[in-house]
Amino acid sequence: MTAVDYIFWLIMAGIAAALAVAAVVIVRSRRQAALPKPPTVPELTLGETAEPGEAEPEAAEPPSAASLEVPEAAGSRMARLRRRLSASSNPFARGLLSLLSPDKLDAEAWEDLEATLITADLGVGPTTELIEALRKELAIDGVADPAKAKQVLRTELVKLVDPSLDRTLRTSGEDGRPGVVLVVGVNGTGKTTTIGKLARVLVAEGNTVVLGAADTFRAAAADQLETWGSRVGVPTVRGPEGGDPASVAFDTVTRGVEDGVDVIVIDTAGRLHTKTGLMDELGKIKRVVERKLPVTEVLLVIDATTGQNGLTQARVFGEVVDVTGLVLSKLDGSAKGGIVVQVQRELGVPVKLIGLGEGADDLAPFEPEAFVDALLSEG
Repeated sequence: MTAVDYIFWLIMAGIAAALAVAAVVIVRSRRQAALPKPPTVPELTLGETAEPGEAEPEAAEPPSAASLEVPEAAGSRMARLRRRLSASSNPFARGLLSLLSPDKLDAEAWEDLEATLITADLGVGPTTELIEALRKELAIDGVADPAKAKQVLRTELVKLVDPSLDRTLRTSGEDGRPGVVLVVGVNGTGKTTTIGKLARVLVAEGNTVVLGAADTFRAAAADQLETWGSRVGVPTVRGPEGGDPASVAFDTVTRGVEDGVDVIVIDTAGRLHTKTGLMDELGKIKRVVERKLPVTEVLLVIDATTGQNGLTQARVFGEVVDVTGLVLSKLDGSAKGGIVVQVQRELGVPVKLIGLGEGADDLAPFEPEAFVDALLSEG
């Protein structure tokens, strides 16, 4: 065999080998195509696990600007809430004014007036002060003129509500830094809902806001807060259920500083079994937050319909945290307006906000004279 023949047969052998390999690849690919495809396994991020047979849920897209709700302006909100408060307080007004309508107030009439005021949660001390002031003023001219009697009553009630108190909501930090608002109160008072409504008030005033879901002990509290915030484009910082509330609060302040927002509002735990636990948790949250920023406002939410229970809650919180303002929720549908006076005296701090109803914008600044006028409105 010559060298040329050798090279020829070597080339032919290589071609045959290549054809054999190609045939094997084609056969295997056809077999695999005929087999059923395995189920798709979702990709997981670090630390996540997937349930068997479950695909990873799609991430929720942030709401577009067109889908965001526009909160009601402060002026129209307050006017509407005045009307609602007037309507809800008619029994209180009718009771007071009917007692002042006779030409002469006898001992029985004064006793009835005192009972009406105490029933309205005004408290024994403020009620005594009001009765004495009315006796003194009305003893001069009597009550022959119902309009005069009503004006005297209005004047004395305004004094008790105390318009001189500073009711400014401190939502701005120093040197352009964000303001930090801690919201405290026991579960069931409407605390988380109030925070959602407060976010709407702040957004309506042109502020940028971030919410902190540090009430990690209540199931679905973070979901509730996140839902409120998303409706007006406000983000919510949250942690694992049952996690450390102070850690969530710190992360919220960090996020607020990084994003350069105007106001940081933090929901706090409201379901702690002992007074000591409450003191420790709230104290820890405040200390941790103030590593980053000073707390500018501590709001205590109280259910206006709970009467003495609400005052007991106020006393406990007043002992364990430096409350700077009060929020009275659920003031609609009751004649319990006197709690404003009593709770302010208990804590020595003013009512700054009132909630009147279940609507998203049913929260407004507290105005003493408008409040008294609404209490005395006969509809």
